[in-house]
This record gives sequence, C-alpha cells and structure tokens, in this order.
Amino acid sequence: MGILVNRRTTTAAIVAGTLLACGGARAQSADGGPLKFLENIFGGSASKSQAAPPGEPGSLPQTQPAPTPGNAPLPWSGEDGASGHPLMTASAIREAAANFNDCVASMWPDAARRNISQASFQRFTAGLTPDLRIMDLMDSQPEFTKSIWDYLDILVNDNRLAKGRETLAKYKPQFDAAEKTYGVDRHAIAAIWGIESNYSSQIGDRSVLQSTATLACIGRRQKYFRDEFLSALEILHHGDLRPEQMRGSWAGAFGPTQFMPTAFKRYAVDANGDGRRDVVDDTADLIASTANNLKKDGWQTGQAWGYEVVVPKNFNYMLADRAKAMTIAQWEHLGIHRAGNQSFPSSAEKAYLLAPAGAEGPSFLMLQNFRVIMKYNPAEAYALAIGHFADRLRGGAPFVQPWPRQERELSRAERLELQQLLAQRGFNPGVPDGQFGGQTREALRGFQASIGAPADGFASADVLARLRAR
Repeated sequence: MGILVNRRTTTAAIVAGTLLACGGARAQSADGGPLKFLENIFGGSASKSQAAPPGEPGSLPQTQPAPTPGNAPLPWSGEDGASGHPLMTASAIREAAANFNDCVASMWPDAARRNISQASFQRFTAGLTPDLRIMDLMDSQPEFTKSIWDYLDILVNDNRLAKGRETLAKYKPQFDAAEKTYGVDRHAIAAIWGIESNYSSQIGDRSVLQSTATLACIGRRQKYFRDEFLSALEILHHGDLRPEQMRGSWAGAFGPTQFMPTAFKRYAVDANGDGRRDVVDDTADLIASTANNLKKDGWQTGQAWGYEVVVPKNFNYMLADRAKAMTIAQWEHLGIHRAGNQSFPSSAEKAYLLAPAGAEGPSFLMLQNFRVIMKYNPAEAYALAIGHFADRLRGGAPFVQPWPRQERELSRAERLELQQLLAQRGFNPGVPDGQFGGQTREALRGFQASIGAPADGFASADVLARLRAR
C-alpha cells in the first residue's frame, strides 16, 4: 500500500518486488515498483506498499537493519550508490547533505500553499537532520534473491495465521463495520495487516519526517519524496497524528498496514468519529482506512482474487501475460481447469494467467481483485501472498500443486550474464541490469520458444546453461 516505490515501503513489499521482478509494496514506488519487509529478508531493500518507494516500494514487508553495538543506528557507508545515478555518488550525497537545512527551508512556500501554518512548519522541521544511511538502503543491490516459494513460506506461516485469526476475533466489530461500509473482504484486510507488519509487531522505527525530508533533499528521488514530506507535514498540522506516531520504514511508510503520507491523505478515514484519522493506534480507523483504500482502487465485493489452476502440457505460455485477459470459459476451452477438482464459480469472469515459477510450478488465473491488491503493492509475489493468506484465514487449504523447490534463484551476476547472452543471441532484454522486468521475460520466452522449451519466461539455471552452450 509499501523495492519499488509506490505508496509503501514495507518488508513484504520489498521481498515480493525483488522476487518477481527478477524472474517479475503499497508501495507504489517512485519508480513504479514495490518496497518493504521482504526487502531485507531477501537481501535487498524494497511496501503501500503504499510506499514501497525505494527499498523500494514494490517491495515486500520490511525488516530493520541489524543494529550496531549499543543499538546505535548504522552509519552511511560513504560509498557511491549501486544505481550509478549521478545524484547517488558519494560526492553528490555529501554536497546535498551540507545543503539540507536550506533545502528544507526552501519548501516553506509549498507548505504554505497547502495551508500549513508557519508555526507548524517551524515546529515540525526544527532540528531535522538527514539520515544518510537511507542512501545505502535506497540503492542496495542484493547479490542473491529468494524464490517466490521461499517468500510465501516466510509470510504465510502457522504463527502468522494464528495471529490473524486472533486479530479477526478480537476486532470483529470493527471488521464487521468496515465490511458493511466498504464491501471489502475482512480476510484481505487482515492479510495485509499481517504481512505488512506481522500484526503491528514490525512497523519500523524511523521518523517519517526525517526519512522523507532526507529523501526530498538528497538522492535520486527528490521530486517524489518532496510530496511525501509535505504530506507528512499536512498530517501533523491537521492533528491526525503526532510525530512520535509517524515512525516506520526508511521510505516513510508507517502504521500497521503501512501508509505512505500521500496514501494516508487519499484513503485514511475517521471511522469512530473522534475527529482524527489515526491509522496507527486506532483499530477502527486502521481497518476502515485499509478497506477504503482497496475499495477506491476498484475492489469487487464478493469476488475472489483468483484461482489456482492446472495448465495442460504443451500449453502456449505466451498467453501468460497480464495484458491477455480472457473469460474463465475461454481459459477452460484452452484446457485449463481449477486445481483440486473444484469448479469455477462463474465462467464469465475475466482473468489473466500467472505462472510465477514457470511450467514446473503452480499457475493461477487472476481476477480484478488481484489487480487491486497490486495497486496496494505492485509486486505479483506480494499480491499472491495476500490473496493466499486471506484464503487460509477463512479456512482454505494450501496450494495443491508443488513448487519446483529443486530450482535455485540466479545470483545477480548470473542474471546479468543471462541478459547479456540473450542480447548476443538476438533476443532484446533491454539494458542488462540484473532486474528481470517485462522486456527481459519476453526475450527469455523468445529464446525458450526457439529451442522448443516451454516459453514460460522462468529464469532457471538450466536456461542459463543452455544459453551458454549456444
């Protein structure tokens, strides 16, 4: 809602973004990706997912870096960022940091246009200093990533499910009210809460003001974070939250379901009528605001997020594309059926096919509500975890088909090599960067089709070996 930056930057989002982008939180990331909890779990940084800016959003829920002795925060490395962006060089970072106070002061006219008083501006910006450690987190390039099944194992586990069921029972009146008002499935809201912050136990402890001010004045995402910083000031000026409540991820996502400041402005509601929109400590506001977010993003009441399906052998995986939605009836005509010998509730629903682990793993037909979850955090791994967690909370079973756990994730060096080899063989993967986006997956599918392999776009060690051999 939380490493793509969208509206969020949580661990879960971070992980998911890293997972599927390299094969595919709210974080809508400034770059258009996820950020969050999974970021550190998988060795990168990345959730609204509302945030998922830099950690980057697309990200999966997010863990905090290990503390240095005495619990002092880790210092900035003093090194150039891995992105190679001119604003991420060590010299550019130092120069911007030296100008930090002037940069913050220069935002007063914009704050005034947002009806923030000068007294509030001076009060909330007094004593702000840059947190340069964020520069390392923004530009981290993990050497290794986790597979989607490892991601799901981490986020959808027995302990988290038990906490989720306890939370649903404990706050039943609040879930009842939100479900009645917004028509959003309570299990989806509970799943987001659980994956974004493990039910408020992993929210993050960085000052949202300090983080967003740092990113508004230093580094490669200043325009995006300028809006987040000014929005944070608006929240404080209006009295919805106090500074000590606005603590969260390094990208500025805060609260149990990880709202970025701009997402808070769009979606937060005062559910109990006390005059404040408190998504941190007021459970009614938290649940209702998350439901409002999903509803405004297009949630379809009574519809599932998707279905696990069985794909026939020799299937044309070029159809496994978000842009190629068809009705359930059309997919059935192509030989696809629901896993576990279940029937589809409706043959008229439109869905697209997702095969996150290629032809050897489970496949899914994704409906409108899956796309809505991806607006919360634009990573398919994140959205799949939310949908599956919600199903399990309502009593559903684990996925029927096994994941190809014998496969290993490619290292960053191997991903770069794979992209370079694809280019050499005449398949255009875009600029080799170790990130497997849509263009790389299309190139990979082209190569797979040329050798008679399932064109599923899954970057396995076997595909790399076959590229090396040609």
